[in-house]
Amino acid sequence: MVRTAVAFSPGHISGYFRKVSGATPETTGSLGAGIVIDEGVRAVASASAVPSVAVRCLGARGEVVAESTGSAPLEYVMHELGVTARVETSCRLPIGAGFGLSAAALLSSITALDALFNLGMDRAAIAALAHRTEVVHNTGLGDVAACQGGGLVCRRTPGTTGAITRVSLDETVWALSFGPLPSPEVLGSADRLAQVADACPDTCPKDLADFFRLSRSFAEKSGLIPPEVRAALAACDDAGVPASMTMLGLGVFAAGEEAGEVLAAFGDPIPLGVAREGFRLLEVRP
Repeated sequence: MVRTAVAFSPGHISGYFRKVSGATPETTGSLGAGIVIDEGVRAVASASAVPSVAVRCLGARGEVVAESTGSAPLEYVMHELGVTARVETSCRLPIGAGFGLSAAALLSSITALDALFNLGMDRAAIAALAHRTEVVHNTGLGDVAACQGGGLVCRRTPGTTGAITRVSLDETVWALSFGPLPSPEVLGSADRLAQVADACPDTCPKDLADFFRLSRSFAEKSGLIPPEVRAALAACDDAGVPASMTMLGLGVFAAGEEAGEVLAAFGDPIPLGVAREGFRLLEVRP
């Protein structure tokens, strides 16, 4: 039997952010706030003579509904670590839709690879490599920092070792995705980033209600809201449901007793709990 290591990382819904461009990937990142969610990415790593990656999207019952091969960020990670392995990632949430899954895939995969090859990496080293990979590939800026732990997160400095505050919440948020909004389209555009920077609040949320207020203000000023998201947000407003746009993704997230019912008029909303912890190793199979 081939030895395997299994790890998991929660995802992250960003409510608002501002890019910070540093001299290196380690000093580049973002400020802002978001919610770490209990759904994310599970990674299974096994030794292989040839590096390979399989990315699986799962249905409600755990069945594979879509699969692709290859991942430039994960292949970059294996090269940086000097290992060859087969990495299989799986998630129930749509990829590229504002759920921080690129960060979750990196954190869970690096954690599994570290355990598989006994590399001796601590949590800080795993997060640092994941963050650097995100920055190099323009797939994210602050999700890795957030997913080091759980809760409602505010990142006051860029990178994974900066000032991060967390508030534990026992809440459910409802999310609805209309499709992907590839991060490089925004993160690689100077004009888009300038507008986003001007829109970003310069404060941390006090609680969940304050987080939704600040996130919605940011979404409105950012110029990123497309028509389909606008319609869902308007319905939430009419029902008195706190809601905003997932950043970065063509989707809406909302809270409150009526949130799921309101969003159901536009698709199949997903209930998401607030994660209590960040990325972690699940098991190593001999």
